[in-house]
Amino acid sequence: MSKIMSPVDAIAELFTSEGAADYLGEPVTVAEHLLQAGALAQAAAAALLHDVGHLRGADAQADAIVLSGRELMSGTDNNHGDRGAVWLAQWFPVSVSEPVRLHVSAKRYLCATEPSYFGQLSEASVYTLSVQGGPMTDAEAREFEREPHAADAIAVRRWDDLAKDPSADVPAFDHYRPLLGSLLIAG
Repeated sequence: MSKIMSPVDAIAELFTSEGAADYLGEPVTVAEHLLQAGALAQAAAAALLHDVGHLRGADAQADAIVLSGRELMSGTDNNHGDRGAVWLAQWFPVSVSEPVRLHVSAKRYLCATEPSYFGQLSEASVYTLSVQGGPMTDAEAREFEREPHAADAIAVRRWDDLAKDPSADVPAFDHYRPLLGSLLIAG
């Protein structure tokens, strides 16, 4: 990312470049998925950005963190929630970055604590769940519940699950620029 480019412009560029690619076995692109999640959540920037860890290549500003979803679909957990959160934390408060970091844990938590949740997952989400550690143990679930942003991560996860409709009509990325700009932390 250029030092001149604003974080919001960098994210917009990701949506139009790497985000135009297929979304790891889902019937939408990554950008379509993120825009749907953002539209469902309206004001929740974390929903809009929750899978940015699948989009971002090496970034000199983030200690050469490589973000890609291809490893996940080939059977290796790419820790995209953690990686995306680290990248976003450069510019956004923990109210944005922490739900991003925890959204995979939220899927694992919901599978462990809500008997019907697993049956609502897409085929691709069922597969990635197996790569990401499967449903949480009771001890892991109790630990997750103590996370300050667990409830927000669960909300992001639920929006994530709903944001896979190839015919959804949602606002374009530019609709979210004012929201993202208002959340930027002073650097």
